[in-house]
Amino acid sequence: MDNNELMTILEQLERDKGIDKEILIEAVEAAVASAARKILSVGEEEEVKVVLNRKTGKLKAYAGEQEIRSSEFGRIAAQTAKQVVIQKIREAEKDVVYTEYQARIGQIISGSVYRFEKGNIIIDLGKTEGCLLRNEQSPKEEFKQGDRVRAYVLNVSRETKGPQIILSRSNPSFVKRLFELEVPEIYEGIVEVKSIARATGERTKIAVYSKDDKVDCVGACVGMRGSRVKNIVTELQGERIDIVRYSEDIKEYIQAALSPAEISQIQVKSEEKKANLIVAEDQLSLSIGKRGQNVRLASELVGWDLNIFTADQWKKHLDELLGGAGPAKESTEDKAIDSSAVGMEDLPGVGEKLLEALKEAGFDSLEKITEATLEQLTEVKGLGEAKAEKVIAKAKALLKKD
Repeated sequence: MDNNELMTILEQLERDKGIDKEILIEAVEAAVASAARKILSVGEEEEVKVVLNRKTGKLKAYAGEQEIRSSEFGRIAAQTAKQVVIQKIREAEKDVVYTEYQARIGQIISGSVYRFEKGNIIIDLGKTEGCLLRNEQSPKEEFKQGDRVRAYVLNVSRETKGPQIILSRSNPSFVKRLFELEVPEIYEGIVEVKSIARATGERTKIAVYSKDDKVDCVGACVGMRGSRVKNIVTELQGERIDIVRYSEDIKEYIQAALSPAEISQIQVKSEEKKANLIVAEDQLSLSIGKRGQNVRLASELVGWDLNIFTADQWKKHLDELLGGAGPAKESTEDKAIDSSAVGMEDLPGVGEKLLEALKEAGFDSLEKITEATLEQLTEVKGLGEAKAEKVIAKAKALLKKD
């Protein structure tokens, strides 16, 4: 490597790899000085300094103020400069890869299975490798060498050997990204993913909401004849997916989240974010799900603690709260159940704001609502005639059921 060639390479590195030429020059000077001290006979106390001429590319070495003139120096300088350049190229390439994949955290990328390492799967990404850790894999998926794999970029860190790219197929966000790729309405922001809960390999619940009244959020995610959701299920190798319609009415949201089970009554404790759900005997196992999976995922999706009871279990629970059981307590117990079963809070489709508005207007019980006229109810803020009719009908149905 002659003088002109060295400067040409340094300038090219600056252009192609984005490394400041001055940093490269300083690195060459320091490395050549270190190598020169080891080979040339220079006193231990003397400082060895190397200077690279920015115009000619010529290297000169100095021991203190005296220039070192040695036939060996030219060979040492050339070899060392070459090693520094190679090292800087490698470092620059690592930086480029790190920067590229750092920007792709939270995205889905694809590669092929390269090898297996202590339960981890090393994925060939082309420029570099990614690691699909054992605990980021689905327990029901199996891959073999050469298989194409899509995965979620979980994290990227700098390591001595190069960037460490951690991938995941178990993270709930992986499913969210798959929906964004399959459902244009989500990608465009018309349909929003509000929440997601996942039992990897078995079941995922995803809550969606449409910002456009003309677009059905659930229908958009399912696709024509289920084509969109089928593609995602295939990618997840058969994992079941429940698409839930998000609602600001917590009772409607909980009912949708616990689907396909049907809930008879819902009692909410808004401040504690807890809800007691009363279901029919034949809905109990369906609502709880295999190993408690359905209610656990529904609870995670909604962000509330959900407790499920049958009517008999609920009576027993109330009895314990009242402090005893037996004939003497029976009428009190029944009264407690009746009042909770037909409370204002149990009106389907009536959110907290409307409930407060009804109470402020004097309609603080189901009986008062059923006795009201349409004209009286429509004076309540947020109640149109059609909605008022539904509220009266629902109140009557609850009282009749009771």
